[in-house]
Amino acid sequence: MSENPTDTTEALEPTTDAETPEATTPDASQDDVATDTSETPATDTASTDDDSSESGEDGEEPTASRRSGRRAQLEREGEVAADFLETLLDICDLDGDLDVDIDGDRAAVALVDSDEGRVPRRLVGQDGQVLEALQELTRLAVQAETGERSRLMLDVAGHRAERRAALVTLAQKAIAEVKASGDAAALEPMTAFERKVVHDEVLAAGLVSESEGSEPRRHVVISRS
Repeated sequence: MSENPTDTTEALEPTTDAETPEATTPDASQDDVATDTSETPATDTASTDDDSSESGEDGEEPTASRRSGRRAQLEREGEVAADFLETLLDICDLDGDLDVDIDGDRAAVALVDSDEGRVPRRLVGQDGQVLEALQELTRLAVQAETGERSRLMLDVAGHRAERRAALVTLAQKAIAEVKASGDAAALEPMTAFERKVVHDEVLAAGLVSESEGSEPRRHVVISRS
C-alpha cells in the first residue's frame, strides 16, 4: 500500500463534506457538508449544504500567509487520514492505495485499486452508506490527532467521482427544464454531498436552488428565483 500525495486541487468525485460557491448565499454540514442535518429547518437555502469559504473576515481575501497556513493544515489532515486508513486496511487485510489531495478548502483522500488487488466494493456499501460511515470515522481520527474539526472528503473506488458526474448530468437536465417551463423542479432525495454538487451546478447556470425536507428525504428544489 502506498500514499501518493499530489499538489492538484482537482476534485475526486467528492465530501461529506468543498469549496464553495453557494446557490443563494455562501455547508458542508458535519457531513459533506457541516450544518446540513436532519435537525435543520424544513426549508433552507444552499448555504446549509456547505460552510467553507476562502475569504477572510468581512469578505476580505485571505493573505498569502493565511492561505499557506491553511494549505499546510489541510496537508496535515490528509497525512493523518492516510495513516489511519492504512492502519485500518492492514488490520482488515484489505488491498488498496491511498491518494492524498486538496479539494477546494478541504483535504481529500481516495482509496483506489492497487497492484496487489482491488479495493473491496463493500467499503462503499449500498448507496454509499459504508463510505459515509468510514469517512466520519476518518474525520474523527483526524480531529483526535489535530484538535480541529475536519471536513475531509473520502472517496472509495471512485464512487463519489462517478456519482458527481451523474449528478452534474441530472442537474443540467433539470436546469434546462426549469429555464424552458419556468416551473420549479424538485429532485430526488440526496445526501449533503450530492446536494452540494447540484447547488454548485445551479448557481453556475444562474438559477436558484434550496434544500427542503428532512433527512433522509431531504432534496433540492431548483427555480428561477
